[in-house]
Amino acid sequence: MTARVLTLRWPSRLLGRDKGVNVVLPGGYSEHGPPHPVLYLLHGYGGSKDTWLVNTRLVDLVRDSRTVVVLPQSGRRWFVNDHAGLRYEDHLVHELVPAVDARFHTRADRSGRAVGGFSMGGAAALFLGLRHPGVFGAVASHAGAFEAPLRVGDPYARFRSDPAFAMPTVESHERVWGPPGSETRRRYDPYRLIAQDGRTPPPALYLDVGTEDHDRMRAMNRRVRDALRERGHAVTYHERPGGHDWQFVDRALPAALAFVARHTEAAAASPERTHERI
Repeated sequence: MTARVLTLRWPSRLLGRDKGVNVVLPGGYSEHGPPHPVLYLLHGYGGSKDTWLVNTRLVDLVRDSRTVVVLPQSGRRWFVNDHAGLRYEDHLVHELVPAVDARFHTRADRSGRAVGGFSMGGAAALFLGLRHPGVFGAVASHAGAFEAPLRVGDPYARFRSDPAFAMPTVESHERVWGPPGSETRRRYDPYRLIAQDGRTPPPALYLDVGTEDHDRMRAMNRRVRDALRERGHAVTYHERPGGHDWQFVDRALPAALAFVARHTEAAAASPERTHERI
C-alpha cells in the first residue's frame, strides 16, 4: 500500500490563527492494533508544510514503515518561543502533539515520539528534544543550525549576491532571536541546554552534516556533537557527501528514518513510565 498525505488545519489559541499541517500516514496505518509512532519533521528557514514533500522522497521512504510523519510549518519564524512573542514551541508541544494523538492512532508518550529537521528545523529539533525529553524520545537533525542563538552579525555576508541563498539576514535573525544577550538567546543557547540536568532521560540523538556544507555549519555540528558526548549522551553522528541543500538531506534521510524507527517502533512493545504532561 502507498502512504497517504492528509492536509489538515487546526486552530491555535497560542498563535491566534489556524495552522495548516501535513500528516503522512504509512501504507500500513491502521486504527486498530498497536499504536503508531510519530515523527515531527521540521522544515528549514522559509519552508512550509509542503517542503519535505516537494524536496525529498519522504512519502516513498515511509510507505513500508509504521511511522506517522507530521509536517508543521513556521515559515521564517523557527519553532521556538521567539523574541517577538510568537510561541511556535508551545504551539507544537502543547497544541499540535495532543491534537495528533487525539486524531490518529498513535503512541502517546515519549517512547513513540521523535522530532527531526533540516538546518533551522534540525536545530529546533534538538532544542525541543532537550527542553522536552518527556515528550520526545528521539531527535534526528540534518545540518542543524545549532548556534543560531549565539550568532552575531552576518557570518554569511559573502553569499548574499546569490538570489537562491536562504540564510537569514541580521534583521530577520534578530526578529526571532533578539539582539545579542537577549533572554531568548540565553534560553536556547545549545550549550546551556546540553549542560542542564534533568530527571527524565535525554532523547536518543542522531546528527549529520554535509562534508561540503559551510565551514561554520560543519564546525558547529562538531562542537555540539562533542559537547553532547562530554555530558555522556550517546550521539550517532555522520558527515556525508553534500552541501547545505535538499539533495544532501534526501540522501541522508533513509538513515535518519531508520534511526527513528529503531528508537520508536521497537519501543511500542515496551511502554515507558516516564512522560511529560503536555
